[in-house]
Amino acid sequence: MQKSASLRPTRTVVADPMASLAGLLREWLPRQRWFAGKDRPVTDLALLSMTELFPGCLHLLIHADHTGMPAPGGASAPPAGDCYQLLLGIRQHLSPRLGRALIGRAEQGPLAGLTVYDALQDPRSAQLLLERLRHPGTSGPLRFEADPSVPVPAGLAPRVLDAEQSNSSLVYGDAFILKVFRRIQPGVNPDLEVPGALAGQGCRRVPAPVAWFRTAHPQEATLGVLQPFLPDASDGWTLALNALASGDDFTAAAHELGQATAEVHLALASAFPSRARAENGRTAAAMTERLDSAAHCVPALRPYVAGLRTAFGALAACDPGPAAQRIHGDLHLGQVLRAGREWFVIDFEGEPSRPLAERRGAQSPVRDIAGMLRSFDYAARQRRPWRPEWARRCREAYCAGYAARAGWDPRKKHGLLRAYETDRAVYEVLYEARHRPDWLPVPMAAIERLAVRGA
Repeated sequence: MQKSASLRPTRTVVADPMASLAGLLREWLPRQRWFAGKDRPVTDLALLSMTELFPGCLHLLIHADHTGMPAPGGASAPPAGDCYQLLLGIRQHLSPRLGRALIGRAEQGPLAGLTVYDALQDPRSAQLLLERLRHPGTSGPLRFEADPSVPVPAGLAPRVLDAEQSNSSLVYGDAFILKVFRRIQPGVNPDLEVPGALAGQGCRRVPAPVAWFRTAHPQEATLGVLQPFLPDASDGWTLALNALASGDDFTAAAHELGQATAEVHLALASAFPSRARAENGRTAAAMTERLDSAAHCVPALRPYVAGLRTAFGALAACDPGPAAQRIHGDLHLGQVLRAGREWFVIDFEGEPSRPLAERRGAQSPVRDIAGMLRSFDYAARQRRPWRPEWARRCREAYCAGYAARAGWDPRKKHGLLRAYETDRAVYEVLYEARHRPDWLPVPMAAIERLAVRGA
C-alpha cells in the first residue's frame, strides 16, 4: 500500500484513513448511481490501495463487503463484495459551488475536522487528472499511459456528464471524454482493449483510446480511458425519442444502425480471432439459471417463469447459428452516437454486473442484436399511447440493415433471437427493480409478451 504525502502543510495523512472515511462512505456509496450493492447492506469497507495524486486529492481502491443475500430455497448465500475506485478531495472548508460533491465531514481518525468530497466534481482536480494523463508516468501503483501520436492540449476546461451511468465521465473542452471506471475488476477493461484493437483494424465506427490509467496493486486493472469526444453527436436514445415525439420515421436511421453494428461485429471478429464454438445447451442452462435467480429477487417475475423457460429450452435444440466472437455485450440505443449521417458505437465495457472474464470472452453476436431490439421497445414505451408498430418497423429495419452487411439475417435465427431477447428482458427486470423501480413496467410488458408466446 502506498503511503500518502501530506494533504496540507500542517497535517500528515496516515497510511489507512478508514477510521475517518468508513462511516461517511457507508452512507454515501449506496446513494451513487454506479454503486452495485444498493439492495445489500454494506457490512465492511476495506482499503486496498491509496495514493495521493496531488495535494488534497486521494485516489482509493475500496472493497465493499455485503451481507449475504438469501439464496433460492431459503439457503444463505455467501457474502459478496465489490471493489470501487474513488477520488476523494480533502479540504478544511468546501466551496458552495461544490455542494453536490459533498460526502461529509470527518469526525474522527486522521482526517478529523476535514471535509471530504468527490474530487471528480471539482474542476481543479479534474484538470490535474488530465495533466497526469498528458504526461505518462507512475504515481505509486498507478500507471498513466498515452498514445504518443495524439496530442492532448493543456488547459481544456472539464465538465462532468450528468447522465445516469455505471461510471463517471468528464468532458474536456468538447474535445476528449474521460471515463473513470467505478466498479473495478482485475484485468484489462474491454472499454480500453476493444477500441484499441478496432483502431488497429481501421474501423472508424469506434473512437480510439488516446490515454488511459491503470493500477498494478492489489492486482492489474484498468481504471480509466480518455477518448475523442464527438461534440455534435446525439445518442441513439435521444434521437429515437425525438422521432417518436415529432412523429418522424426512424426506420432509415435504424437500417443504417444495423449496418454499423454488422461492420463493428465483422471488425471484432478480425481483431479477436476465436475458435470458440456456440454451445447452445450451456448457454440455455446459464439463461435458465439467471431467470431463476431474477425471479427469486423480483416476485413480479415469478408467474411468467414457466413460459419464459420454453425459449431457453428451444435454444438448446437450435442450430448453433453464427460463430461465437467478441461482441459489445451491452448494446442499446444509449450506446451509439450519430454524428452527421454516421453511427458510432461506444462503451464496450459490457454489462458491469457480469464477470470481466465473461465480458471479454466469445459470445454470440445475437446477444448484441437482441439488446438493440429491446432498446427500440423501450423507446416506444416512453410515450402514451404506446407505439408498438413504431418499434416493430425499427426492429425490422435494423435487422435488414444488419443482414445487408453481415451476410446472414437475424430474423431467420428465430429460436436464437427469441432466447437472447428473453434473457435480455430478464436482465432488464432485475436491473430496473434494483435501480429504477418506476421503469419496471417497461420490461415486464415484454416479459408478459414473451411468456405468452412461449406458453
